[in-house]
Amino acid sequence: MEFSSGLLENAVREMSQLPGIGKRTALRLVLHLLRQPAGQTERLAHALCSLREEVKYCSNCHNISDGDLCEICANPKRDGSLVCVVEDIRDVMAIENTSQYQGHYHVLGGKISPMDGVGPNNLNISSLVEKVKEGKVKEIIFALSSTMEGDTTNFYIYRQIEAYGVATSTIARGIAVGDELEYADEITLGRSILNRIPFESSLKR
Repeated sequence: MEFSSGLLENAVREMSQLPGIGKRTALRLVLHLLRQPAGQTERLAHALCSLREEVKYCSNCHNISDGDLCEICANPKRDGSLVCVVEDIRDVMAIENTSQYQGHYHVLGGKISPMDGVGPNNLNISSLVEKVKEGKVKEIIFALSSTMEGDTTNFYIYRQIEAYGVATSTIARGIAVGDELEYADEITLGRSILNRIPFESSLKR
């Protein structure tokens, strides 16, 4: 792809670093920004810089937050004894969109994947185990994607907490095996949360 401007080429190159954005799409986006009022582009740049510099992570659940606690953990109407374990912020948003869940979350920040060099120590697992040890949690809901990595992560956490007598469940398999949670429709995902099954039962399948 030939460019008439080094500034344009640089902007396209940086834009194309985003997931799912090839150089042609990056060029289209950059040209769109050039056609917009300067103020709009400046607001976008400011929002991205502010996000990168000021974003925090909830001290309780590791969700993205503006302060020490995210809005979900700070909400007194939410049930802190019910914890839904998810991979990342996209899964929190997907479940929240169902309006079927009123507990807290625990964001792992990924899944155990030896092939990718991700082990238990690279994830937010120890803080979850500590919550269970302290007796703050009555039920853990495993809501990771139905993949080999998701199932491995679920089982690892289960073995870490099984001695503490906390109830464990997993979302119903309305989510197809191999599917990522964020792509499930809201009705199916909502029913999977409501119709969750004991985790031990999922091990027998």
